[in-house]
Amino acid sequence: MTEEPGPVTGQEPPPVRDWPALDLDGTDFDPVLADLMREGPLTRIRLPFGEGWAWLATRYEDVRLVTNDPRFSRAEVARGRVTRLAPNFAPRPGSLAWADQPDHNRLRRPVAGAFTVAAMKRLRPRAQEILDELVDGVVRDGPPADLVARVLEPFPITIVSEVMGVPPADRERVHAWTRQIISTSGGDEAAERAKQGLYGWIGETVRGRAKGPGEDVYALLGNAVARGEIAPEEAVGLAGPLQIGGEAVTHHGGQMLFLLLTRPELMDRMRARPDARGPVLDELLRHIPHRSTVGLARIALEDVELAGHQIRAGEPVYVSYLAANRDPDVFPDPDGIHPDRDPNPHLAFGNGPHYCTGAVLARLQTELLIDTLLDRLPALRLAVPADQVRWRHKTMIRGPRTLPVTW
Repeated sequence: MTEEPGPVTGQEPPPVRDWPALDLDGTDFDPVLADLMREGPLTRIRLPFGEGWAWLATRYEDVRLVTNDPRFSRAEVARGRVTRLAPNFAPRPGSLAWADQPDHNRLRRPVAGAFTVAAMKRLRPRAQEILDELVDGVVRDGPPADLVARVLEPFPITIVSEVMGVPPADRERVHAWTRQIISTSGGDEAAERAKQGLYGWIGETVRGRAKGPGEDVYALLGNAVARGEIAPEEAVGLAGPLQIGGEAVTHHGGQMLFLLLTRPELMDRMRARPDARGPVLDELLRHIPHRSTVGLARIALEDVELAGHQIRAGEPVYVSYLAANRDPDVFPDPDGIHPDRDPNPHLAFGNGPHYCTGAVLARLQTELLIDTLLDRLPALRLAVPADQVRWRHKTMIRGPRTLPVTW
């Protein structure tokens, strides 16, 4: 911990806390984040890469304010070297993650049609067919089985590839790139090689789909470029994060299933009331630690008073959705899992203009995964003691590496 000078206000700025990306096993909450939440609603942090320090907002209402207030800019982050978790930092033109309004809406418009509720309804039968084929293979081969390798990894990757329009022959290498990009192992060079490979492939694919038929994302982007609505490099920046998004469902689903398999009362509730699983999934989405540390920063465009502190223009600000989802003022007994929690306004998919583009798709896949596995494998249980499940390390998205089960 180091003390650094801050603006002179009625309240001294909090000390700067180093926040390493801990290799945490299981679904335990990050102890560093828990300490920061206890220290105050607004603290200061330094992450493993980048430069300087950043403010961190952890209270639900403050997180909602920062993520929906135009005084905090994502675009400005791309112009600096903010403290961060990712070893490689190379924002690309067109990426929704780094866009402010009105650019954000302009960029989101070409791909929005691929992620609507109506589009997901059309996708659902095909998604169920893909999942059934995977589970058929598991049943045919018999127990034990690693659910990550057999179902949780191939299912979301196949679905995202179909929504995006990735040819089957290219899916394995695209997955290898996206897996490396969300990893923090290998450092700058490995991440940059993966990004160069993925984004180069995306550029070629978008060019090849220009003026062509189809409703997949690469067709929509190719046609938007051909009409002059977005630039070619913007199409590449748009597609990259959407392609990478398939990784999240694998690991979120793995955490959910681990909780169900280690908490009999939760599993009994899901099996006894299959028509009321939605609230349980929402509670698990609120509860599980989706990621390591925090996501992407924002820069204050002007001086802003928040939680008794003055954030100066130009200073970086992070929000923690994980912390907001444990705010006791909004979620009574926040560390407990309450299947019938109502209301449950969790922020698992974000908030404001940067609310996850693929949220409806992620929710569809999660529902299908849980329903299908619980219904097809009624005796599903872990094949090893819970403390022998291996977890992903050196990664931005938390989840089990393997999930050995029997039935």
